Amino acid sequence: MDAATFRLLGHQLVDWIADYREQVETRSVMSMAKPGEVRARFPPTPPATGGHLAEALRTLERDLMPGITHWNHPSFFAYFPSNTSYASILADIVASGLGVQGMSWQTSPAATELEEVVMDWLRQMVGLSTAWTGVIHDTASTATLCALLCARERASSYAQNAKGLQSGEAPLVIYASDQAHSSVEKAALLAGLGRAHLRLLDSDDRHALRVDRLKSAIEADRGAGLRPCAVVATIGTTGTTAMDPLEDIAAVAKQHRLWLHVDAAMAGTAMVLPECRQMWEGVEAADSLVFNPHKWMGVGFDFSAYFVRDPEHLIRVMSTNPSYLRTAQDGEVKNFRDWHIQLGRRFRALKLWFFLMDVGVEGLQARIRRDLQNARWLADRVKDAKDWVLMAPVSLQTVCIRHVPDELQGDEEALTCHNLEIARRINESGKAYLTPSMLKGRQMLRVSIGAECTERRHVEAVWSELLSSVTHQH
Repeated sequence: MDAATFRLLGHQLVDWIADYREQVETRSVMSMAKPGEVRARFPPTPPATGGHLAEALRTLERDLMPGITHWNHPSFFAYFPSNTSYASILADIVASGLGVQGMSWQTSPAATELEEVVMDWLRQMVGLSTAWTGVIHDTASTATLCALLCARERASSYAQNAKGLQSGEAPLVIYASDQAHSSVEKAALLAGLGRAHLRLLDSDDRHALRVDRLKSAIEADRGAGLRPCAVVATIGTTGTTAMDPLEDIAAVAKQHRLWLHVDAAMAGTAMVLPECRQMWEGVEAADSLVFNPHKWMGVGFDFSAYFVRDPEHLIRVMSTNPSYLRTAQDGEVKNFRDWHIQLGRRFRALKLWFFLMDVGVEGLQARIRRDLQNARWLADRVKDAKDWVLMAPVSLQTVCIRHVPDELQGDEEALTCHNLEIARRINESGKAYLTPSMLKGRQMLRVSIGAECTERRHVEAVWSELLSSVTHQH
């Protein structure tokens, strides 16, 4: 492909994306594709000759779109918001066009230094002190693994530089809530700590970690000759956006010299609002923190913000520094390859820069407040409706509900089937998409509000669909 063809196809593709985004509301939110349907549209062998990209672009609608679930649809209420703003799309084009590998400062100084700038902007936006330094990771799962590796090495006096976990020392133990994200369990396993040494502790009626259970578990493990190592506090659990009592957890962590990692994957964006920051009171006592601007904020996937209080410890754990990566400037600059697991780095900082230049902090705050108001509106409708129940406090933008008709009271199996059928009707209608989930053994429906284009009318429409689905079942 030459530059002229690139210009031609590139303009066509930008027009196609703009048309798609303008018309996305007319599409079925959830893909209705059956397993294998999309694969069957493609030949089993690769093309022998090139020059067919224009044909591929012409068949995007026919071959790929039937298998796309529309995460930026205004009636997408499933999982979590995954907003990809126009500005972020443009930044991805620039990043791909430049083709930067930002593994060290020397490989492209602008990539490192723009990341320093925008991560400090982000720090200021969520009200963190200057004690924190940020780096861009791909996802919160990777950041949490990184945090537990740092916790492991601090607790073991850098055992990885000798015999590692094969040294015969007493096992290390990790603590989190039974509502913590599955990435905490995966990180504990990948860090070599073992499932037997992960404590997923009881949560209270608001689905937050019980500090009394944390204290008891630590004391019991110490009594058994084990080594408490780290606690992961969740600010905005995946299931219900519950808030672990961070200040109390921090006091326990300090007493027992545990690493405190804060997982605020989606909820961290809410801290752009000063009125929400009491939700993570105590965060300044943590050792590490992660949240995802690629969720509710508007920076396109992937962009996870990982903040640490001791960058030197992070570098000591993560760096291998082979000779072929050393440069003359190493003592003066940040080489972000040493701040996480991956060596190669995309120029992700462009996405946050473009996004903030487009919407500004005030524009972002207005949108978050809109989503919080829409969630409260829906919660009020649920409270006032016969047979509908709120399953958890509505602390942010996720509303957890279920329908409990009189005739099914006390029959958990029947209630599960009943609510799954409600979700099936709505999702297969194409009018909206929400996630059925389990909360402590009880089936519920999660309505996660926060797509960039979701307005009150879309929330009103999904509530009407919920009411209608119950009527149809009867």
